[in-house]
Amino acid sequence: MIRTVLADFRAWLAMPRLITPTPLRTGWRTWGVMLGLYLCGLVVIGAVLAVWQRTMHVPAPEAFRGFSGPVLAVAVVLAAPIGEESLFRGWLTGRPRALWLLAMAIIAGLMLIAVQRHWHDTAASLGFVATLIAALVGWLVLRRRTEPLRWFAHGFAVWFALSVAVFALAHMANYPRLSWVVVPMVMPQLWAGLVFGYLRMRHGLIAAILAHACGNAAALAMALTVSH
Repeated sequence: MIRTVLADFRAWLAMPRLITPTPLRTGWRTWGVMLGLYLCGLVVIGAVLAVWQRTMHVPAPEAFRGFSGPVLAVAVVLAAPIGEESLFRGWLTGRPRALWLLAMAIIAGLMLIAVQRHWHDTAASLGFVATLIAALVGWLVLRRRTEPLRWFAHGFAVWFALSVAVFALAHMANYPRLSWVVVPMVMPQLWAGLVFGYLRMRHGLIAAILAHACGNAAALAMALTVSH
C-alpha cells in the first residue's frame, strides 16, 4: 500500500496533470500515508533549517507573535488551512467558477491593500464591495460548468508549479526582514505545496485542508513544547 501510494505520488509530480478526485471516504489510507510522508519530511527539513537558522542568524517568524494560545490554535489549525488551501489550491480543478473566484479574491485583496494604505479609500472600498458581489454573481452563473477550461488543462503543470512557488514565497512575509537568507526558510511550505497539491487533486480540497490542519497542529504542538 505504502509503496503504491509513494509511486503514484512520484509519478504525478514527474508529470502533474488534471485528474478526477476520488472521494476521501474511499481514500483514507492514501491520505494517511501522505500525511505520514509530509510529517517525516517536515522533521528532516526542520532539522536542516535549524542549523541554517543558527548559522545565518535568521530571525524567528513573527506571523502569529502576540496572539494568545486559544486564538493561535484557531488561526493556525483552522483558519489558515481553510483559507490557504482555498486560495492556493482550490482553483486547481480549472473549472470556470473556481478560476473566477480566484480572480475576484486577488482583486479584493488589492482593494483591501489600497484601503489599508489610504490609496483612494472611498473608491477602493466601493471596489471591494463590488468585487464581492461580482464573485457571487459569477459563481451563480458558472456553477453548472463543471468541465475544466481547455487552456488550463493543457498548461496544468505550469499552474501547479506556480501555486507551489507562490504559496512558499508568500510565507517569507512572516519574517521581519526580507533577504536571501530567508529564502531557504520556506522549504517546509514548498514541501507542503507539493504534498497538499497532490492530495487536492487525488482526493479533493477537503483532503488537503485536513492534512494542512494536522501538519499545522503538529508543528504548533512542537513549537509550544520547545518554548516551555
